[in-house]
Order: sequence, then structure tokens, then C-alpha cells
Amino acid sequence: MNDRTSQEHLADSAWRTLSAVAPALPRSSALKQEIRDAMEAQERGYYLPDEDERLRNVYTSYLGLRTALWETVLTLRPLLDERRNPDWELRLRIFGLAFCSTAMLMRSARFIVTLARDRPVVWNKLDEAEPRFDLEAKSFTSIYRSFSSARWMWRYHEAWRFYNTHREEIAEALRKADMDLVAEWLHAEEPFFEKSRREFIKRKIRYRLHAFKLRQIAGYKRVMFHLFRLSGSAIADMKQPFTRRAHEEHRVTPELRCTTEKMLQPGDFLVTRHDDAMSNLFLPGFWPHASLSLGNSAQRSDLDLPPIHHPEANVLEAKKDGVLFRHLDETLSVDAFVVLRPRLENHFLKEALTRAISHEGKLYDFVFDFRKADKLVCSEVVYRAYHGVGPVSFELVKRSGKLVLSAEDLLRQALASGFFEIILCYGVGDNQMLQGRAAEAKILSTLGKKSPDSAPLEGLPKFGLKTSRAI
Repeated sequence: MNDRTSQEHLADSAWRTLSAVAPALPRSSALKQEIRDAMEAQERGYYLPDEDERLRNVYTSYLGLRTALWETVLTLRPLLDERRNPDWELRLRIFGLAFCSTAMLMRSARFIVTLARDRPVVWNKLDEAEPRFDLEAKSFTSIYRSFSSARWMWRYHEAWRFYNTHREEIAEALRKADMDLVAEWLHAEEPFFEKSRREFIKRKIRYRLHAFKLRQIAGYKRVMFHLFRLSGSAIADMKQPFTRRAHEEHRVTPELRCTTEKMLQPGDFLVTRHDDAMSNLFLPGFWPHASLSLGNSAQRSDLDLPPIHHPEANVLEAKKDGVLFRHLDETLSVDAFVVLRPRLENHFLKEALTRAISHEGKLYDFVFDFRKADKLVCSEVVYRAYHGVGPVSFELVKRSGKLVLSAEDLLRQALASGFFEIILCYGVGDNQMLQGRAAEAKILSTLGKKSPDSAPLEGLPKFGLKTSRAI
């Protein structure tokens, strides 16, 4: 399998993430209702429930996009070191990707801040804690402080100066890598850069250069390291208050991942969660993410599945960089997970997995539009693999005006159908792996259900049963 930590791979991953994020960024033209809601709520003095839901949907969507962009910047940051990456053209391309991510962050933050800055009712609403999305109180205040930080604005405009000096070289480096769109996005952002620059000067921000140790780092390094040195510092926490600290390890250990890998079979699907809201992309429910096990090469051969171009991969998973073949080590870099196994004959498994494999390479869908198949979210990979295969079907659920199937919806409906069973789980309440009925009872407790001894799935609503349970 290709080295997923190589500079070229990380640059390509960033490009795929930006391609998925760009169409989903908040724009005034697409959010006229939410803007009208804000004006009416401010005049009224409070939000109505339907207005509240629309605002919350926009805000959590923004937070998910913001997380994807910040992670992209943090991933690219080390590649700007000329000692690690002596290739000037590659560094220019990576700078273009990182600066484009930063520009998208600034523009999207500007929209949210403008919506709330002069409207205390909106500000207070966004600052409310929201357990459904693991949002703590004062989250918007943290974002506003980072957006208006003199230190951050100084770094941002130093990067703009570097971009302005090397604009043509950066555009050419991007075009050579078939990333013309990034150059176009940067060009389209130039009026916004200039407007921000004028505001920056108008505010007469003064910042001492020695605070950033600029005397020790000149030219290119000064821009690169001080604009993008965001992790492991108080500045990083200010920029992204939801970030997991660097020293905090995931609770699923390498040893546990190895044990789980030996137990997985093709067609199993995994539902996972992180302990921090940011890594969950602020998606609702206890279980926010899903992926599909493809098995190892021998298992795929036994099912006569199509060959995949990364034979060492054993999972198909949609993340911010798209629907890609991945290794379980990446998929289970989490804090809790559950594995479900289909009760289907092999010819049905082959049909489902062949269908799933055909979606590899698509971009991630930050808009969560299940009506289209050109981009997919994580749960949609499993949904499009299994829906309509033999007796299995799933039902989309309307949320915030959209028909979707969250990972938790997928988990509920899979269990209710009787065509999937829980094999094992880990990390629910403690660091213990459970199997069989014990795992089932633990998972049902996260869904608000109890597991009767005689009928472990009784009481859950039934979805999509086309035949009897026996296959």
C-alpha cells in the first residue's frame, strides 16, 4: 500500500479535502432564511424552536468544516520545513493548499461572526451548551476570540504577503499537480485578502516581532512556521478549542486493533466514536461514524471480490479526504467502537461489497445530501452497500429538513432488522472489550434500550424487513 504519510500523499489528501469543503462553506446567498431568523430573533428577544434548529444545523455544519480545514493545515504544517522538504516547488504547492485552507477558515468564520457579532440574542444562542453535539458552553465566544486575535491576524497577513510575492510560482506549482482549482480559489479570495488587510491596518494592530522570535527565523521560515505553528501551544487551543491535546492517546490501543483485525470478516461494519467533539465532526448521537470492513486479501479472494489497488487495505471508509481504502489501524484510531456482522449468505455479501468498492475514490459529502451519489458521507458507504441487497433495506430519516441516515440511525436500524448482529464492542463506559450478549446489552444502553433475555432486539422499531429472518 502507498505510504499514507508521504508528502505527495498528504498533499493529495489536502487537495481532496478542499475539493469537498469548498462547495459546502456557508454563503449568504444560501442562508437567507437563517439570516432572516437572526434578525427576527434579535427583534423578538429569543429564538423560536424551528429557528433554533436551523441555526444549530448551520453552526454545527460550520464547526465540522472548520475542523476539517484546521486538521488540513496542521497536517501540512511540518511539510513546509525546508529541512524535511527541500523541494521548493512542492513546498510552494503545499503552501498554496495550506493558505487556501486558511483563507476558507477566515471567510467562513467571518460569516458566522457577522451573523452574531451585533446580535446578542444570536451570540447567546450559539454560546449555549448542546449535549446532542457534545458542545460545551461558550464555544462561539472561543471562535470569536480567535477570529479577532491580533496575533492570528498578523500571521495571516504575513502569509498573504508571501502569497502576493510568489503568486505566479504558487499557481504554476498547483497547476503542474492538476490542482488548478486551488489556484482559482486563491485568486477568487484576493479581494477578500485586500479587504482584510485594510481592516487590519485600520485597527493599527501592533505586535512585537521578538514575541515570535523572528530574529532567529527569516524569510520563508518566518512565514511558514509562525503562521502554521498551531499545535502544542496556547495559541493552538485558542484557535481550535475542541482539539485533543497532543499527548492524549486514543483509548483503542495498537494491541487491541491487532486483536480486532483478526476477528473481522468481510462485510462487517464498524461504528466508532472519539471522546472529543471535534474528532466526531460535531455530528449528533453517541455513535457518529461508520466504516465497512473488506477483509484481508485472502478473504476477498474467497468471496471473489474485485481487486483493489491497495491490497493491504482492509476497510472502506469515508473521511474528510474522501471514500478511500484504508487500514484498520487508521480506522480504529478512536476511543470506542462496535462491530456488526451481517447474517447474509456469501452471494449477498459479494453483491454488497462489490457495490461498495465501486464508490472508492469519491469525495466526502459535507452537505450530507443522500439524494446524490457523487459524494458520500461515512454512513452512506454502508447504506449504499447493503440497501436492497437480498432482504436488507434502510429508511432515511428527516433531520433539519434533509433525508439522511446517521451512523447511529444505521446502527439502530441494522439491529432492528434482525439481519445484523453485534460481534464485539469496546470503550463504552470503560476500557473493556465485550462480545456477544454482553456487547449487545452495552450498545443498546447507549441507544436508550434494554436487552431482554429472551428477545434481545425486541422493542426497537422494525425497518425494511422484506422476508423472514432466516436466510
